[in-house]
Amino acid sequence: MNSINDIMRSILERESQAILNIPVTDDYGRAVDLIVEHVNRRGGKLICSGMGKAGQIAMNIATTFCSTGTPAVFLHPSEAQHGDLGIIQRNDLLLLLSNSGKTREIVELVQLARVLNPEIPIIVITGNPESQLGTHGDVTLSTGNSPEVCPLGLTPTTSTTMMTVMGDVLVVATMQKIGFTKEEYAKRHHGGYLGHKSSGQSGNPEIC
Repeated sequence: MNSINDIMRSILERESQAILNIPVTDDYGRAVDLIVEHVNRRGGKLICSGMGKAGQIAMNIATTFCSTGTPAVFLHPSEAQHGDLGIIQRNDLLLLLSNSGKTREIVELVQLARVLNPEIPIIVITGNPESQLGTHGDVTLSTGNSPEVCPLGLTPTTSTTMMTVMGDVLVVATMQKIGFTKEEYAKRHHGGYLGHKSSGQSGNPEIC
């Protein structure tokens, strides 16, 4: 049996290589342009969604966009079928995550969203660009589909790491495009160490 240090080194190497294998394409620029146009210029919002582990990453991406000047929300794909789909408004766009590109609830969300708003733009992050979901995206970003580090090859591990990194790329590129500043960050993030740091205060944040 391998030691925990050997396992750790192997996982770090494999996930690092998976990140480096993410295809770098002009589609990221197209995705950022869609986000800026619909959210920052037209006043819509970015609606992020995914099922299971991908949903947790989608939620993190949404909250990170919110704190950096681009209004975003998480929409649970199952709850969308029970009324929450009504959150979709004019000028919104969707960011959908599914490693397989076949997640039933996400594929159905595309169909339902386009009944409500036939022109809603869709950005897809998937390991299978040729899937039903991938082909429905106005912009489809491929993870590169590196194998999971899970010994069973099943548990979302590598795939969620790649989705997180790709979300970071979209967030940071959007921040740069809209010229988001430390002062604007401070207006949105008041609590904790980051709120203390962004506001330029000195001293212990726990007693300020």
